Amino acid sequence: MPEQDQSAGARTAEAQDEQAAAAAVREMFSAIAPRYDLLNHVLSLNTDRYWWWRAARSFRHILRRPGAAVLDLCCGTGDMSLALYKGAAAGVKIVGADFSPAMLERARRKGAGLPLEWVEADALAMPFAAGSFELVVSAFGFRNLANYDRGLAEIGRVLKRNGEIGILDFGVPRGPIGKLYRFYFRHVLPRLGTILSGVRGAYAYLPASVARFPEPEEMLERMRRAGFERAQYIPYTFGIAGLYRAVKR
Repeated sequence: MPEQDQSAGARTAEAQDEQAAAAAVREMFSAIAPRYDLLNHVLSLNTDRYWWWRAARSFRHILRRPGAAVLDLCCGTGDMSLALYKGAAAGVKIVGADFSPAMLERARRKGAGLPLEWVEADALAMPFAAGSFELVVSAFGFRNLANYDRGLAEIGRVLKRNGEIGILDFGVPRGPIGKLYRFYFRHVLPRLGTILSGVRGAYAYLPASVARFPEPEEMLERMRRAGFERAQYIPYTFGIAGLYRAVKR
């Protein structure tokens, strides 16, 4: 019995830690929301637009399927949702979900007049029925989850059988380019982010979150354990970013 109590206590502490981490991330993104788009474009040298377009294009076989339902999870200000919409056939349902009301408000403005849906939602406990979507994409947001395995399990829950997952996120390139990139990422980017956003420390979080994110092989293994098959990783721009994709069994 004492061992069970200790286990329960550990689970409670873990849950509290995850809740605190999620609250901190939500607060940070709400603070930088007004200048988030500018920051993305400047700090990535506008390469982020290409990454969104390329990721969306990877799923055009689903986007061209009339009646398909697509979820952009951790949608932020909606750039991935808009990229998906541009490649979608008429009648495709695209839902953008994020846990930051400030980010969602900017997404709504950018998508005004388009048949897009915006939902405030926690990626670890989504308000969608099981088997709701043919495709779930997350662009530069999955990395911020407090629990990656729970996030994958929840994505698997809302996906239909043979539905697909796409996670676009940052990586760490190797070789000489990797050295330059790490210097920029750790020393230059946080300072620029503070200047442009007016929020001290917000972009110091970015290198830390990338360092915490699993290496490609570990991430692919987590996807397999979560019930996905045909898991693969496609690096973008020398590995600065990359797309993880798989199919629900």
